[in-house]
Amino acid sequence: MESPDIRGGEGSDAATFETAEKIILRWDSTTSEEAKENLIFQSDRDEVDRYLQAVDEVQRLVSSVSISDSRHEVKARSTIQIAMARLEDELRNILLSQTSTFEPDSLLLDSSASSFATRADLEENTETVGDDVEGDEQEEMNLVLPDGSDSNSGSSRLSSRRSSCKSTSSIREIDLVSPEAVSDLRSIVHRMIGAGYSRECLQVYGNVRKSAMEAIFKQLGIVKLGIGDVQRLDWEVVEVKIRRWIRAAKVCVRVVFSSEKRLCEQIFDGEMEETCFMEIVKSSALQLFTFPEAISISRRSPEKLFKILDLHDALADLLPDMEEIFNLESSESILVQATEIQSRLAEAARGTLVEFENAIFREPSVVPVPGGTIHPLTRYVMNYLNLIADYKQTLVELVMSKPCAGLKCTNDPVKPDMDLSELQGRTPLALHCIWTMVMLQFNLEGKSLHYKDESLSHIFIMNNVHYIVEKVKSSPELREIIGDLYLRRLTGIFRHAATKYQRATWVRVLNSLRDEGLHVTGSFSSGVSKSALRERFKAFNTMFEEVHRVQSTWSVPDAQLREELRISLSEHLIPAYRSFLGRFRGHIESGRHPENYLKYSVENLETAVLDFFEGYATAPHLRRSQ
Repeated sequence: MESPDIRGGEGSDAATFETAEKIILRWDSTTSEEAKENLIFQSDRDEVDRYLQAVDEVQRLVSSVSISDSRHEVKARSTIQIAMARLEDELRNILLSQTSTFEPDSLLLDSSASSFATRADLEENTETVGDDVEGDEQEEMNLVLPDGSDSNSGSSRLSSRRSSCKSTSSIREIDLVSPEAVSDLRSIVHRMIGAGYSRECLQVYGNVRKSAMEAIFKQLGIVKLGIGDVQRLDWEVVEVKIRRWIRAAKVCVRVVFSSEKRLCEQIFDGEMEETCFMEIVKSSALQLFTFPEAISISRRSPEKLFKILDLHDALADLLPDMEEIFNLESSESILVQATEIQSRLAEAARGTLVEFENAIFREPSVVPVPGGTIHPLTRYVMNYLNLIADYKQTLVELVMSKPCAGLKCTNDPVKPDMDLSELQGRTPLALHCIWTMVMLQFNLEGKSLHYKDESLSHIFIMNNVHYIVEKVKSSPELREIIGDLYLRRLTGIFRHAATKYQRATWVRVLNSLRDEGLHVTGSFSSGVSKSALRERFKAFNTMFEEVHRVQSTWSVPDAQLREELRISLSEHLIPAYRSFLGRFRGHIESGRHPENYLKYSVENLETAVLDFFEGYATAPHLRRSQ
């Protein structure tokens, strides 16, 4: 389709108009099948230039006083309408053609571009939770952030789409449309706005780009969910969605929103670019932040704390980039919303920490754990505190008040007391962690009372407090928070429990090896009462066999603590038995049936002690002297 040239400056304005009109009418799709089947901007560039020049000439004539004849003025305005309708179609088609070739992989962010990292990996088995939940959503997410993709492969895919890229802070701007298309779009937009068709221009541009934005959100797995919809989901499902939301939000803010803003700046001028940008992204931005908003006002429970902190940190990391992107008055509402949600997440985190403390106090289980081993509550609380330590940087800023601890604060005689004056200089977070341990220890003391065997109750306390101490020592971050002063106090508690165990178990056993009551004096004879001696050996054997039978089924999980406890009891038991056996063995051997009383050698006892605290289901056979 060839058009005549417009020779600007030659002949009358009427002749110029006539030539321009012919070019415009040749591309009128309402009257020409050829024009309906072809696109101007898919023709050769000369044809594009001729058409745009024709539009400029007609618009110039309409705006000037050159056409005084009202009939010609009406005709010129009609021609402009035809041209604007055509440019509107061309605008839509260029935008759609660019959108249709968009590659989801181009959104993949180089992991090094972000200072934020989620801490989901700190939790055991989190990757298996909800893996089969909403498989379609996972598949959509894989389009953007495929598992196993390294940063280099992501960067290479990005580079094929970028003709220019700005990297201020973490923002990554990519070409949403090609530079050539940007030039064409700008030339169309400039003429439509100049002819007074800005509303139609914005409507077409906004509708196409909003649809493109919605498609990107769908590919990122961001679906439309109301606050109520989110709060009705099982927490396991929500955890999976939080991880995906954090990854998707970084892409949305740092790539999608920033690139969309740049595209508007490239095509529009002044207020138009601001209006257009907000028209495209506002609903998507509101949709994006509905999810964390729902989490921030959901029911508080301890298991939610770390995901809440992940969301809080993600927003804290994104806010500087958002301030750069949404830096105009018209977009202030989006920034305000994100900031308010972050504040609500902070408040939710503080409230959840207090709820965690209360949950420890209220934990109701009364069935003793077998063998006095470590209680599941102890493991849960200490793993929780270790994670709190990993989030120290955030929580030190969020936790500003001291815990409400002690009788003076709560007026509750049932609750434990804690003198905060002994912990001067500790941060509020440290005091909350210590208070949590106080609550845990208080709960464990209550649980120990459910053991019928006093010795086992001491083993239970020793095991659990020792576990607390070792967990604190194994985490430099948690140890720094707790401090060595309180750690020494805990160490003293479990050592005192070990001492109380030895007293409760072995004082009575060792009393059977004392000399008192064995020597007799009389008018006819003096010496050792064999009957009393036989009763002493018999009593010792019976008590030791019972202790061995019972305590070999008890458990001290920590190998070093188990060995230290065995050594300690051996240091009391073995020398006492060796001395008693050495002094009185001859008296028994000279009597009848000595094997009934001299059942165990020193070596037998040393071997038997090695069975203690192994947690056997059934006590092993106790070897006797041959």
